[in-house]
Amino acid sequence: MAQDRTAAVIIGTGMSKFFDLERLEAVTTPYGKSYLGRLELSGKEVLFAVRHGPQYSVPPHKVNYRALVHSIHDAGGSVVLATNATGSMNKRMSPGDIVIPDQILDFTKGRHQTFFEGDGRVVFTDVTRPYSVYVREMLCDAAKRLKIKVHRKGTYVCTEGPRFETAAEIRMFSMLGGDLVGMTGAPEAFLAKELGMEYGGVCIVTNWAAGIAAQVSHDEVLEVMERTGPRVRDIINSTIDLIYRGR
Repeated sequence: MAQDRTAAVIIGTGMSKFFDLERLEAVTTPYGKSYLGRLELSGKEVLFAVRHGPQYSVPPHKVNYRALVHSIHDAGGSVVLATNATGSMNKRMSPGDIVIPDQILDFTKGRHQTFFEGDGRVVFTDVTRPYSVYVREMLCDAAKRLKIKVHRKGTYVCTEGPRFETAAEIRMFSMLGGDLVGMTGAPEAFLAKELGMEYGGVCIVTNWAAGIAAQVSHDEVLEVMERTGPRVRDIINSTIDLIYRGR
């Protein structure tokens, strides 16, 4: 990676406490407001964005994904690491596991999906590989260096939220090849792709999905994040180091 490029981290549910985010500032974009800060990780300046707002007050279906991604791009961010809390419908991916996804199934329905609308252009973006191969390799290499087990691929199913999924929906997603389910992966990854950014996800399995578990609760999600968050933070720190060292 060229040394003049800047890495960015998008912080999702349950991860804010593991980073010093006190210096976040509101940033105005053509698509609305986002929150952005700059912190030092591994001796390098890194951009940080908080997906759900500084007070964790924005539900997943109300996140301004265009403002979030655009603010990082405007600040010079070109390599993005994003965290996502997810449920699992794959018996090999248990609560507490970490997954580096390689594919997405998008079942969102009420979100702005593109930057290319209302400006007289028709643009078709290739998302054959929605997650950057480069970033995924860096995340996996960092985990290996730290001796932290991760699943090196998986299909993330993104739902609209904020409700959890029904057992029937989870059965359907599983039949379609889904491994994980969450509410924030799309259109975030696609918007980053539209702006030419290298985007990768770190999914924390926080619970078994509906129908596999008798019920799903947000308290369970936060409890597992409390245990798993430090390992995710360490992977992100190590990945930043690898990126800036030009691996």
